[in-house]
Amino acid sequence: MHNNIKSDSGNLLKGYNMLLYFAGSMIMYEPTEECVTDFFSDGIMKKMPVSSSNPRFMQAASVLREICTDREGCRKSLISDYNRLFSSDGPMLAIPRKSAYPMYATGGSNDNVNEFYNSYGWRSISRAKVPDDHLGLELLFLTKLIDKFLQLDDEPCRFDMKKEISRFIGEHIITWIPEWNSKMQENAESVYYRGIANLAHASIEDLYKIFDDKNKP
Repeated sequence: MHNNIKSDSGNLLKGYNMLLYFAGSMIMYEPTEECVTDFFSDGIMKKMPVSSSNPRFMQAASVLREICTDREGCRKSLISDYNRLFSSDGPMLAIPRKSAYPMYATGGSNDNVNEFYNSYGWRSISRAKVPDDHLGLELLFLTKLIDKFLQLDDEPCRFDMKKEISRFIGEHIITWIPEWNSKMQENAESVYYRGIANLAHASIEDLYKIFDDKNKP
């Protein structure tokens, strides 16, 4: 029974990791034709790897499951939104960086998140492309922490890793992602980008509950 529970939990976390990687990539990089084809035109997102009772998650899933029949129109809409919302060449209506929301930033420009990365020896090439407090980068790093957790067999080590993941989410994402998502819902013209923002927000909420160190390891 214990092994079955552990297996189910592992599959759940792998599903969330897939969603985090998808959302992080769409926030960090301008959508490509291949991306639009894979995720929206061919309906990969229709097979959502996770189910959640989180209302925000269910709202996101209902949007992202819709197949885009006009591939070129969807691609142009997503690229236009990306440039309006995130690109330094545009108005940056929903900056995906914690330091853009001073009421939540307690430290320097990157709020010491780089120290978290460095403590795990994380040398991703993505760190050279965007600032360390960029949400896309933080979501990518979170997938690495969850992968590490899934590889551990020793229960004390798993418990310590669980606390580290909870600490990372609590210190660097959970406080400001609601404000960022609000800006996304207000300013995104593409229903897909509004769905991606809700998906990222809901996934972080769900994972924070899963890894809360007050829960059993």
